[in-house]
Amino acid sequence: MKMLSTTSQEWQRLCTRQLLRRRRIEERVRSIVDSVAQEGDEALLRFTRRFDGVRLTVKQLRVTEAEISGAFQHLDPKFALQLKTAIQNVQGFYSRPRLKPVRIMDGDGVVLGEKFDPLERVGVYIPGGTASLVSTVYMTVIPAKKAGVQRVVLATPPRKDGTVDPHILAVASLLDVDEVYRMGGAQAIAAMAFGTKTIPKVDKIVGPGNAYVAEAKRQVFGFVDVDTIAGPSEIAVIANRYSNPQYVLADLLGETEHAGGLGFLITTSKALAKQARQHVPGGFCILVKNLEEAVSVANRLAPEHLEIMVRSPQKLLKHITHAGAIFLGPYSPVTVGDYVAGPSHVLPTGGSARVFSGLGIDDFVRRTHVISYTKKALERVREPLERLTAIEGLPRHFDAVKVRLQ
Repeated sequence: MKMLSTTSQEWQRLCTRQLLRRRRIEERVRSIVDSVAQEGDEALLRFTRRFDGVRLTVKQLRVTEAEISGAFQHLDPKFALQLKTAIQNVQGFYSRPRLKPVRIMDGDGVVLGEKFDPLERVGVYIPGGTASLVSTVYMTVIPAKKAGVQRVVLATPPRKDGTVDPHILAVASLLDVDEVYRMGGAQAIAAMAFGTKTIPKVDKIVGPGNAYVAEAKRQVFGFVDVDTIAGPSEIAVIANRYSNPQYVLADLLGETEHAGGLGFLITTSKALAKQARQHVPGGFCILVKNLEEAVSVANRLAPEHLEIMVRSPQKLLKHITHAGAIFLGPYSPVTVGDYVAGPSHVLPTGGSARVFSGLGIDDFVRRTHVISYTKKALERVREPLERLTAIEGLPRHFDAVKVRLQ
């Protein structure tokens, strides 16, 4: 672990890490996205052959109901039971009351309000690669389902033999995912964003992925909504001389187990900093004068995961304003949030926790304003409407008012 000064250029670079983009990846992804948008299934199958090494036909893109139901035959019978606690915790967390319509009446002919409607179709991306992120299935699908999304489409890369990991299929089955497609990478994001003859166009795409998936989500944003542009996983730990060093080191090592994972130790303890430098091969250590400075550093980093492992962590909690998820005390490792606690582990990375939040029900709901005026109420605002439309050079806007008040 490398010592880091908050006055160094490297610190400034880390605080703006979300802004760093690789031109080579950007150009390659643009080519993939454009090809899928123009050629549809043909391009999707071509990129699947090139990047996944799997030859599929159009009919093979969608995983059949028989394959999904048959997935349980390839699993330990205890798997569904072991998932039960995690799934119930996530469902329980997202079972709070739905957003309710707002209706405001001023008693003088004006009614203002908001109505909320779930998105119709959501695409969930589940990475494959060296390990299938089974937990991400329920961490993304459950909030969408609880929000009332009508159709959830799941995309995940095929394995070398063309099959899909049975653990992913089993969880998808338990959660009543509507459709599962064997496709991955930037081409899967593009297919869900624009639609093909086989793949339905969705309204929003959620879920993590590698740099190519993240860049694809950036490029299709606007054609569809996306959750966040995810980067490498990261953890920051605020600790001092009262913190258990074994817990601190284990958590830093655990999170940096992810490819490209970043670990930050923010500490007042020189002894703990020394241990971290010796035992944690990657990441950065920031030595601070006091816990007030530690909070300031954490807020500047805006990490995906923040652990506060000091006495009375609640005292620091109220001062933390930028973090994806916060874990309090010595017995709340990030691992519980990743798998069983309840809140989704799909969180903003790369410092984007300054402005983005973790995935939730609100991410799958559209808000619509509702405005209703009586003729009398419209008459009362005639003069400001006339003046404002004249200032902006839009006289026909006022004509639409005037014609009603003649």
